[in-house]
Amino acid sequence: MTFAAMTADVSAINEAHRRHQRRPKLAAMLILGSTLLLAGCQTDNSESMIRVERAQGSEENIASLSNVIASNPSDPEGYNVRGSAYGRAGEFRRSLADFDKAIELNPRFYQAYANRALVQRNMGNQQAAVSDYNTALQLNPNYDVAYIGRGNLYRQAGQLDAAFNDFNKAIQLDTTDPRAYHNRGLIYQARNQHGQAIEDFSTAISLSPSSPEPYNGRGISYVAQGDDDNAFSDFNTAINLNGKVAESWANQALIYERRGDKAKASKSYSHALSLDPKYEPARAGLARVKSMS
Repeated sequence: MTFAAMTADVSAINEAHRRHQRRPKLAAMLILGSTLLLAGCQTDNSESMIRVERAQGSEENIASLSNVIASNPSDPEGYNVRGSAYGRAGEFRRSLADFDKAIELNPRFYQAYANRALVQRNMGNQQAAVSDYNTALQLNPNYDVAYIGRGNLYRQAGQLDAAFNDFNKAIQLDTTDPRAYHNRGLIYQARNQHGQAIEDFSTAISLSPSSPEPYNGRGISYVAQGDDDNAFSDFNTAINLNGKVAESWANQALIYERRGDKAKASKSYSHALSLDPKYEPARAGLARVKSMS
């Protein structure tokens, strides 16, 4: 399996904190609570739904791949695979050099373009990343991984229509990558189309049942629909799957808050902040609960 075909990004290993983008406010009694939740959900979590094995970026694995390349230096696949390993190790410049070499040896190596796009993105070179995804799709218009990768770039840039089209295309190609459904669900959610969002998050869960992110996403849409019981169940499942995600604890805290249980809400918000002191939804929630005491 190539680097871009994995269901998680290099960023899932190398970023200590996820980025948080604010969503449109919901009406009536949901305004305070749901905006707190929504601020925490529109992240890159879709790229981290399944964690990459750290061993794939280990020194031992890279050394083994280097031996393979030394014995067959004209094979572009060797550079492509080692570039993936360097990427997982966070050695982006070496990763980029290997993908460059793979493409030099085979200019039609569409997987290498998509892999290089992912590294460009992690290096902050967004336009270069889009260009590489475009090239990958020109070479193979049915490459679902490239649609998902480019869609994520568009979504992070606020180009939701373009992102939605890319996720739709991947889904039309019968992708089994949960990120396509998860990310399309995030866009439905941002558009307040929570019924459709719940369907997409549910599909993502069926494809990756051990990942907490789609449970958080679905729970947020349940909150928006006033279904706190199902939301609470999803947030608790997310915590059980990975108790180190600040967003899950802040989401659980919000349900406690909405139920009037300020003590439990305060405890969960505090735990979220202990996991990520910069997680603003938890900080705001804790301040709100304390002001009500």
